Amino acid sequence: MDLSVVIVNYNVKHFLEQCLHAVFRAARNVSIEVFVVDNNSVDGSAELIHEKFPNVLLIENKNNVGFSKANNQAIRQAKGRYILLLNPDTVVEENTFEKTVAFMDQHPEAGGLGVKMIDGKGNFLPESKRGLPTPWVAFYKMFGLSKVFPKSRKFGKYHLSYLSENEIHEVDVLAGAFMLMRKETLDKVGLLDETFFMYGEDIDLSYRIQQGGYKNYYFPETTIIHYKGESTKKGSLNYVKVFYNAMVIFVRKHFPGGKAGVFASLIHLAIYFRAFLSIAKRIVSRLFFPLFDALLVFLGFFLITPVWEELQFHEVDYYPPLFLQVVVPVYILFFLLGIGFSGGYKKPVSIYKLGRGILWGLIAILLVYSLVDEEYRFSRALILLGSVWAAVSLSMLRLLFHWLKPGAFRLNIQRNRKMAIVGHPKEAERVQHILEETQLNAQLAGYIAIDDNDKGAQYLGQISQLKEIIRINRIDELIFCAGNISSADIIRAMLDLTELDVDYKIAPPESISIIGSNSIHTAGDLYVVNVNAISKPVNKRKKRMFDLETALLLLLSSPVLIWFFKNKSRFISNICNVLAGKKSWIGFIPEKGTFEHLPALKQGILNPGDLFPELRLDPEKFTRLNMLYAKDYRLVTDAEILYKSWKKLDRQ
Repeated sequence: MDLSVVIVNYNVKHFLEQCLHAVFRAARNVSIEVFVVDNNSVDGSAELIHEKFPNVLLIENKNNVGFSKANNQAIRQAKGRYILLLNPDTVVEENTFEKTVAFMDQHPEAGGLGVKMIDGKGNFLPESKRGLPTPWVAFYKMFGLSKVFPKSRKFGKYHLSYLSENEIHEVDVLAGAFMLMRKETLDKVGLLDETFFMYGEDIDLSYRIQQGGYKNYYFPETTIIHYKGESTKKGSLNYVKVFYNAMVIFVRKHFPGGKAGVFASLIHLAIYFRAFLSIAKRIVSRLFFPLFDALLVFLGFFLITPVWEELQFHEVDYYPPLFLQVVVPVYILFFLLGIGFSGGYKKPVSIYKLGRGILWGLIAILLVYSLVDEEYRFSRALILLGSVWAAVSLSMLRLLFHWLKPGAFRLNIQRNRKMAIVGHPKEAERVQHILEETQLNAQLAGYIAIDDNDKGAQYLGQISQLKEIIRINRIDELIFCAGNISSADIIRAMLDLTELDVDYKIAPPESISIIGSNSIHTAGDLYVVNVNAISKPVNKRKKRMFDLETALLLLLSSPVLIWFFKNKSRFISNICNVLAGKKSWIGFIPEKGTFEHLPALKQGILNPGDLFPELRLDPEKFTRLNMLYAKDYRLVTDAEILYKSWKKLDRQ
């Protein structure tokens, strides 16, 4: 047995599927065995292995035992001359195993090997080659000097950024995403240290390989895609803490007592420094727009009020100071809450969501206005004028930030993305169907032929003409059919097109998923037929706002409406339960067996079945209606159900 491939998986089913397809395609001239160690995933990963990859040696853990322990479980059973630790969010070339095993055979001094890695846009990943994080090297990295002076042999040692990414080099540290090691080396130096739960274990093992008299190599003659799908986001406080604490464990294990203490102190200082920066950045990021909005809206009321007083009452200061000091800030609070619930502060910023939030805030203000005492009612006209000012001024503010292009504050300008599918007709049509099912805001420009046999009106040209096709047709995204084109050709195309602003996706064969990554900082983008649209945060906010607003309207109208219901107390109780968030106006049809595979939803007073009172619905139709409601949630559907079935609002 030449090679034992070990993949540790945790809730990345679709990435794992793509990874395994590539792994088995790369096993043509190398005898391999493949282990998948699943750390108690809840996304159906184990079921996927049983169904599609029965030749995989699956180890199913009952809890998340961490990266090191999970790898060791498989390594102890491995029979290969070489052990490869491979991340599930990677795609290897067809010749990756053949080339790397041949290199290791030719270099008996090599204990470990890493390869060239690119992200989902074809950009080189600097962690492909790393130096040992000695106290000073780690210090330069933690405080940003390695980024400022990447070509310096002194400051650039962490990622060895002064070494060419296209040449073979001896390095200190192998990346855990692709870590090929000689089995006899592991028998000598030991397996992964299980003290490390996540992060740091690759550095520790790489160092021990060198201490054992072996060399580690960076081998760029084969390239893999790494989507960087860590479960811990790199900008989070948790990542900072976990990563740098792993560094503390490493230092205390391998450096003398005095140095370890100093280095540990430096690391803890870095943790507090990074944590402070992270918290400060998060606070500024979250409060910047709301505070700016509040000041701008207040300025509008401050300028509009005296003008209105002069026009309407022919005197200034007609309204008491209470109006600007207390009432206007309350109005502003309603506007900000409306924008927040509408998703208007979610980045990239949407003008539509902003306007919708201001409208919701206006409705809430008018509802409260009708309920408060006369002394706090000033002018509905000023409320309307202030709302218009808020809509116009806040929209202009966002346009200004967009034109200045300050990065995170760019507008989410809705336009159809133009896509092209690279593949043979049958597979390209299957992928097109998946795209249609996902209901993406995208336009399919056409197909791209892999060979001369690919012909038809939908084909834009040959794969050899990719650059011209992308430029002429203004393609935003390429989708490669992995069943028709090799991983090596996909990676080569990505590397050739790095200067173009194009995103890439890969559609594994016989799969309902299309996977890719638009950013080095994301786990990757996934297009998949989705039946859980109602579970999206934005839809949850929409549904909750709909429930609240309609409940308030019904409550205000209850003195009249209550006489239309037989069970008057139940009608009032339902309104109260919706206001309290215990129930929703619209939920799933409450029949046994219909909630399987559906997202969680509050108990509904009405349901989609109320749209068809004249039909006899069997359990199969119940399930279908519930699935349709969950898959394609729209506020207009809730409004239609409520409008047609309002006389059932006293339902138990």
